[in-house]
Amino acid sequence: MSSPLAIASVTHVLKDLLNDGLHDNDLPGSMGGPVVVSSLPPDRLELQDGASETSRLNLFMYMVNYNPGWRNQFLPSHNAKGDRVSNPPLALDLHYLLTAYGEHELHHEILLGYGMQLLHENPVLSRKAIQKSLTPPTQVTPGTLPSELQILSNSGLADQVEQIKISPETLNAEETSRLWTAFGAKYRPHVAYKATVVLIESKKITKPALPVRQRNIYALPFKKPTIEKIRSKTESSGNIFDNKKFWKGTIL
Repeated sequence: MSSPLAIASVTHVLKDLLNDGLHDNDLPGSMGGPVVVSSLPPDRLELQDGASETSRLNLFMYMVNYNPGWRNQFLPSHNAKGDRVSNPPLALDLHYLLTAYGEHELHHEILLGYGMQLLHENPVLSRKAIQKSLTPPTQVTPGTLPSELQILSNSGLADQVEQIKISPETLNAEETSRLWTAFGAKYRPHVAYKATVVLIESKKITKPALPVRQRNIYALPFKKPTIEKIRSKTESSGNIFDNKKFWKGTIL
């Protein structure tokens, strides 16, 4: 299971996936300038007067929901003394908005196209990719790695039961308008995705139940069987000749 750091870890792994994909396709060289991959709220990317817009892909987690499948599967269990005997995981679905910003004409469309292709070709975050993204580099000067990246290596995201799946979501015009109004930012081309499922394990101490030493199985009938009536075979079958014998079609 994962720790509470799993939410930030998913965002970091997705950022790494997009950043590596853009550089593998030499987008900075093709577009004639730097390309940034960020995970900031859209209102923090607003430009000051006279400033030029940086070409970037911004992956913003705008909503978190409980996963309905895992949420109804387990509940915290207690024994007769009130001791906790199970820790069900906190199962979450993360909703992201991938937005493209461009310094020049058509940069929005180019970046959004590459970003969508990368997420389409990687619908599942493999354990190897998660470990590679979250493991701190060995050849780094102590103190130069950001503190938030140092602690993400302890999230346990690669060890959880289910793998993280990335699927596109459809937002209609009303939902899109509400989102950007809530952001307080100017509209930019975007697409929505859902990452499911993140399983966060509780650290509360549990007391396991006592082991079963012996199993006994009994079959007890509710009522004892009794014979109420005995009928002959011909009577029970409803023969209209009432038990009379026949010989060559003549009644004897």
